[in-house]
Amino acid sequence: MPEPKTAANEIEISRDRLADLLNEDLAREYQAIIAYVVYSQVLTGAQYMDIAAQLEIHAKQELDHALILSRQIDYLGKMPVVVPKPVRTSKDAKEMLRFDLENENETIRNYRDRVRQCEALGEYALAEQIRQILIQEQDHQIDLATALGEDVPDLSTGPRGRSSGKRR
Repeated sequence: MPEPKTAANEIEISRDRLADLLNEDLAREYQAIIAYVVYSQVLTGAQYMDIAAQLEIHAKQELDHALILSRQIDYLGKMPVVVPKPVRTSKDAKEMLRFDLENENETIRNYRDRVRQCEALGEYALAEQIRQILIQEQDHQIDLATALGEDVPDLSTGPRGRSSGKRR
């Protein structure tokens, strides 16, 4: 069942507010770049070699996302932020992958909102760019859930979505 339209998720949006939200997303992309760079290098053990290699690819994709967001924030008349959200680390490989999965889940939820918000403003090209980022973020989510041996979280029910019972 789709979420009802509310001020929180799309109706009360302005170009300034969208730029602010994209800046939050940009700080999250910086966080992801740092996390993926570090995690890809410190994961140890044969069971983590495949995901470590994937995390290196993810880091490069997150940089591409940051560049796209920065360009769009500038287009909306704001200055892109320069500070990442905090990066959590751990000596435990599973815990690091869990941090990544939680961050990807939050990112996916936010980008789904951004698509609706862009469309509410008539910013269809921007919405399409966010959709392209969203495709890669969902791939990251699948990679991380698979590495953890878990079902891919079902985020379609909103912020506290539960597992769909499906794994790819």
